[in-house]
Amino acid sequence: MAIITISRGSYSKGREVAEKVAQRMGYQVVSRDVLLEASEKFHIPEVKLVRAIHDAPSILERFTHGKYCYLAFIRAALSERAVKDDLVYHGLAGHLLLKGVPHVLKVRIIADLEARVAAEMKRENLTQNQACSLLIKDDAERRKWTQSLYGVDPWDASLYDLVIHINQLTVDDAVDFIVQAAGRECFKTTVEAQQKMQDLALACRVKASLAEDDCVDIAVTSEFGNVLVYTKQDARKLHRMEDKLKLLTKKVPEINHLEVRSGQAFPPEAC
Repeated sequence: MAIITISRGSYSKGREVAEKVAQRMGYQVVSRDVLLEASEKFHIPEVKLVRAIHDAPSILERFTHGKYCYLAFIRAALSERAVKDDLVYHGLAGHLLLKGVPHVLKVRIIADLEARVAAEMKRENLTQNQACSLLIKDDAERRKWTQSLYGVDPWDASLYDLVIHINQLTVDDAVDFIVQAAGRECFKTTVEAQQKMQDLALACRVKASLAEDDCVDIAVTSEFGNVLVYTKQDARKLHRMEDKLKLLTKKVPEINHLEVRSGQAFPPEAC
């Protein structure tokens, strides 16, 4: 089976596509559920997590410590869901949050601005100008968010396996294409692919457990349960982090070995 991430703008019918794909394939569909799980597990108000993934920084502002921590919590919750496989996730940056997992089918749904404006006017009882302004602002926020955090443009088609324009193609057409693509051999869950997903989930879990200290200066990788924690922290913070990791190793049986590396460059595959 496969994991499917669907990236979409507001009123692009991405939610409808995701729900129909999940129904057709018998998959679980996840979006805001991840925020609720992260909120409950890490005791963070949901509103803060919502802002962390929707409010883009200004031109002169970098992501705050809090935003990085909240994103670590969200990624941990999503990767934990994805370990169970057979998943359709529609939400911001799913294709980047699960980066490096080979059986993730990355889909982008786009739609004409005119159709999106009409949908927002009807749903929110707005004028055409109001709806258009809100959508353009929302698109800009989402784009800036991804560029600021990951250094990539979410509108770059090369980030996705499949880009579908809902216009002449209908929602049902999009569902057909996605289901067909998900059935291809390259997106089937192999033993090796599942191991990568488990390792990503473990790395995200370790990072989330450290996030309250300083997740900006921490990166984590895992391979077959062998966890490497990379850090740029000073000696005082490093000692405190090592104490926390010793306790974590005892609590998490999936960790075979854990090592801290200080002062090294963060690997690109690290979470």
